[in-house]
Amino acid sequence: MNMMKHLNEAMQYIEDHLCEEINFDHLSRIACCSEYHFRRIFSYVAGMSLSEYIRKRKLSYAAAILQSGNEKIIDIALRLGYESPDAFSKAFQAMHGVSPSHARKDAVMLKTFPPLTFQLTLRGGSEMNYRIVEKGKFYMMGAVGRIPLIYNGPNPHTADVWRKLRQEDLLVLTEYSQIEPRGILNAYTNYEDKHTEGTELDLFVGIAMEDPMPDRFKTRFDVLPVEASTWAVFTTIEKKPFETQETWGRISSEWFPTSGYEMTKGPEILWYESFDFSKPDFKTEIWIPIRKLNG
Repeated sequence: MNMMKHLNEAMQYIEDHLCEEINFDHLSRIACCSEYHFRRIFSYVAGMSLSEYIRKRKLSYAAAILQSGNEKIIDIALRLGYESPDAFSKAFQAMHGVSPSHARKDAVMLKTFPPLTFQLTLRGGSEMNYRIVEKGKFYMMGAVGRIPLIYNGPNPHTADVWRKLRQEDLLVLTEYSQIEPRGILNAYTNYEDKHTEGTELDLFVGIAMEDPMPDRFKTRFDVLPVEASTWAVFTTIEKKPFETQETWGRISSEWFPTSGYEMTKGPEILWYESFDFSKPDFKTEIWIPIRKLNG
C-alpha cells in the first residue's frame, strides 16, 4: 500500500471541499487509516492541528475571492461554514490583519496559505530502534493529574502529578511492578485535543499490573485499565537534551507513514531506565498502541 499517495489524496479531498463540511469519516477512508491516526501524523508533520490548517486554507481562499470578485461577504462567510458574518470577519482579521471589506481595496497586503502535501524527504538517515510487542489487558496503579500539552522542552506540570505520590507510595508501587514495562511509568491519555499545544491531557504516574488493583489500595491509588493491544516500542539512548521528545515526533512523521501500522487511542507510555536525568546515556522506551492498516 502506498501510504504517501493515500495521505496526499486525503489532502486533495480537503482542498476540493473547502466550501463544504469536511466529512472526516470519508477523509480517513481515503487516507486508509483512522481519523485519529491521520490527525496525529498531520500535526507532527505540519506543526499545526488539522482543524487549524483547514481554517487557514479557508481564510486564504476567502482572501482570493474577495480580491477577485464582488460576492457578498455574508455569502462568502456562509459558504465557508461560518455561522455569521461577524464570526467570519473576526477570523479573517485575525489572520490577515484587515477586515473582509477592507480586503477589497487596492494595494491591501493579505496573507496566502498554500495547500500542503506529504513528501518523502531525506533527513540524515537517523536510525530508530523498535520492537513490536503483543500485550494482553493490564492495569496501571498510581496517581493521575490533568496537565497542559507541551510539545517542545520540559513540562513543569508533570512534577505536580509526581508530588501526589509519597516516598512510601513509590516503594509500594515498585514492589508490585511485576510485568513489562517494569518500574514507575508515565502514561499519557484522555487528550482534550492531541494536536493543539496548550490543551489538556491526563498524566498517569504508576506501574503496570497484570491483575486489578487490590481492594486495600483503592483509597490510596488511582487505577487506569489498559486494553489488550499490539505495541510499538521505541528505544532511545539520551545523548542530548529532549532526544526522547524528538523521537516521539519522528515516530509520527517518519515511522508511521511507511510502517503499515496506525496508532490507536490507548495511552502512550514512557519508561525511563533512570529518573536521574543528569546521568549520561540513560535509556528510555516509548510504548505506543498500534494496529495494522487495512488494505
